[in-house]
Amino acid sequence: MNIYVIMKRTFDTEERITISNGEINEDGAEFIINPYDEYAIEEAIQVRDEHGGEVTVVTVGGEEAEKQLRTALAMGADKAALINIEDDVDESDEFTIAKIIGEYLNDKEADLILAGNVAIDGGSGQVGPRVADILGIPYVTTITKFELTGDTVTVTRDVEGDSEIIETSLPLLVTAQQGLNDPRYPSLPGIMKAKKKPLEELELDDLDLEEDDVEAKTKTIEIFLPSAKAAGRILEGEMEEQVKELAGLLNKVI
Repeated sequence: MNIYVIMKRTFDTEERITISNGEINEDGAEFIINPYDEYAIEEAIQVRDEHGGEVTVVTVGGEEAEKQLRTALAMGADKAALINIEDDVDESDEFTIAKIIGEYLNDKEADLILAGNVAIDGGSGQVGPRVADILGIPYVTTITKFELTGDTVTVTRDVEGDSEIIETSLPLLVTAQQGLNDPRYPSLPGIMKAKKKPLEELELDDLDLEEDDVEAKTKTIEIFLPSAKAAGRILEGEMEEQVKELAGLLNKVI
């Protein structure tokens, strides 16, 4: 079985993020595998272990993304591919990334493609479905359970306040939601093995794509941090006075 995982390198939102000249300042920022993509990688490995095949993790970006790909290999993926657009593309968006990955996967005869439900730095959730549309295969988003029997796939997907069970078939693209599994941590032997696993690096030319073919359809006008929250107010005095003051403040809000 040919299993592919679409991965994105994102900054760690638990770390402090600063803005410089309208862009996220990468100096000192910590970058990680997009957490939702970790669920996708883990599920791909579990499916391979149960049904056989090979797991390839693919990402689009610059040379820095090799670190995250090596982490995916250390988790247990078999191969990785980095499509380096650093020297070819100035601005990219979901269309750009999906177009590139779709072209990469076009002749790979993928049976199963997994991606994270959303990326924590953008949150659009568009890349996975766009890739499926390019390849002309069905897709199911926000899955929390995956079962494969032969070519029949039964998935449970998260919907607002409930869940939905869908039966479909391969080839298929799914996007992983929190709760699908518990991603493993790379072990020391896994880290050592990852150094020797194949990591292919390609550029747009290798995919017969030109810069105009992947030109972004959207433009970022401005990036800014949320306004600082106002300091809290401590009520003082007797309890009765505090209750009256609090009631007055709440009335102003309402």
